Amino acid sequence: MIKIKILISIIIFSSFLIGTSFIKNQTRVLEKRIYSINKEITLKEIDLNESQLDFSYLSSPDIIEKKVELLDQVKYVPIEYSKIFLSLSNFIDLKNKLVTHGNENGKKIQKK
Repeated sequence: MIKIKILISIIIFSSFLIGTSFIKNQTRVLEKRIYSINKEITLKEIDLNESQLDFSYLSSPDIIEKKVELLDQVKYVPIEYSKIFLSLSNFIDLKNKLVTHGNENGKKIQKK
């Protein structure tokens, strides 16, 4: 009698263990599918927003004419190459050179 109870308990425990593993794997597959669908939806929403913006901008030629007139009035001047910093260290080096004060010895005054 006791062996039958133990055998039934082991069978029930094993079936629950197998059932739990199966359900967990199925939910994992569903979560992956939901994630990929949400990613596609987000990309479609971004595309829709950009399309709506393009449509609203291109559907009114008056706005385009105003922008063209505004751009014609502004005179652009190219920036000198010497004013472009290729890295932060170049900017810091120039800043350190300009920190010197015009005292008699021309010594650099250190900032604290």
